Amino acid sequence: MGPMWDRNGQIRLLRTSVMEKFTTLTGVAAPLRIINVDTDMIIPKQYLKTIQRTGLGKGLFSEMRYKDDGSDNPDFVLNKPAYKGAKILVAGDNFGCGSSREHAPWALMDFGIRCVISTSFADIFYNNCFQNGLLPIVVSKDDLEKLFDDAERGANATLTVDLERQEIRGPDGGVIKFDLDPFKKHCMLNGLDGIGLTMEKKSSIDAFEKKNAAARPWA
Repeated sequence: MGPMWDRNGQIRLLRTSVMEKFTTLTGVAAPLRIINVDTDMIIPKQYLKTIQRTGLGKGLFSEMRYKDDGSDNPDFVLNKPAYKGAKILVAGDNFGCGSSREHAPWALMDFGIRCVISTSFADIFYNNCFQNGLLPIVVSKDDLEKLFDDAERGANATLTVDLERQEIRGPDGGVIKFDLDPFKKHCMLNGLDGIGLTMEKKSSIDAFEKKNAAARPWA
């Protein structure tokens, strides 16, 4: 939902949740050595009937996570005991390609993943992540290989993502720096999606609406 105005021209907010701030994240990283992971792989079309952001975690990568009888596929990385609580996903090139469904970042977040690291992302998926508190990080191919090596340690594959410093710290103390647009960084650090950015201007918007109502009472 977006910002709305009441009968007095005052801006009010209709929303179901506030975007969570992203500052520092420490957690297990799961390796997904697959390129061109599209949004239909992330959350198949049968899960798109809902507009709720919660409950989609069960459908995340469902075609790979589950067997035909509905049981867990033990070979899929997120079903392995060491990675069931993963908070970070290290993935192959061109992550999030395909259709523009916002359910993809919703499903990742609902599962518990708050950061995806790859060499490249599809533009729409990349921008959708920043509207939902999911941090997509672009690194070089060499750095991605280092992170895959870290992630493949299983339960010992703990990474720390420090957004303020723009660095990823590995389990052995290695540090990988990453670039990020300053505006997107500001929004993530402060938990600001499009609605949150609008509400930062609430007093100015309300003042304009009052002035406009006085000048144009017939409008």
